[in-house]
Amino acid sequence: MEFSGWPSSAVDFYRGLEVDNSKAYFQANKAVYDEAVVGPAKALLAEFEPRFGPGKVFRPNRDIRFSPDKSPYKTTLGVVIGDGGFVHFDAHELMVGGGLYGMGPTQLAAYRAAVDAPATGLELEAIVADARAAGFEPHAAEALATVPRGFDKAHPRAELLRLKGIALMRHWSIDTPWISTPEAFDHIAAALDDVAPLRDWLARNIPTEARPSR
Repeated sequence: MEFSGWPSSAVDFYRGLEVDNSKAYFQANKAVYDEAVVGPAKALLAEFEPRFGPGKVFRPNRDIRFSPDKSPYKTTLGVVIGDGGFVHFDAHELMVGGGLYGMGPTQLAAYRAAVDAPATGLELEAIVADARAAGFEPHAAEALATVPRGFDKAHPRAELLRLKGIALMRHWSIDTPWISTPEAFDHIAAALDDVAPLRDWLARNIPTEARPSR
């Protein structure tokens, strides 16, 4: 199966899931989920595998053990493109990018040291500025209200220091016509190319053994 974008039935599936997040709805529409949502995702991974290695489609079930929200299913499709980046798809948007969305303690210490250092910090600042000019936004699992303890509150890269991860993501409205066509591959590939400088920066500044396994 060649990747041809996500059809409108995939959008309809997630719109319905937002209204009725139940096992009954999911099971009644499982065939649509498998064919219209996961099928294109697996085709996309197959096309990118020679370049980025094996990827992953995240399972639809939510971990509700420690969450006050007991909705059983995720309302977003999550895909990891090998070492290339991420793709998220739901009823509202397609989001593509890459980086380290969250970091453990060792990673975070290495990240903050690199942001603080003039050479590597200015390099990351330029990467983020270029990405913003191309339509990307920085994302992180969590951001502090102010700079971490031990850093100057007026630090020139305070915004980056506050982040507990760094990923660059580009968003497109789900109404964008090419999302349901083979042209979607070209846009996703271009976005993954655009975040390559961030991937390279992370590879050079976050020790490999400290980076999380996928």
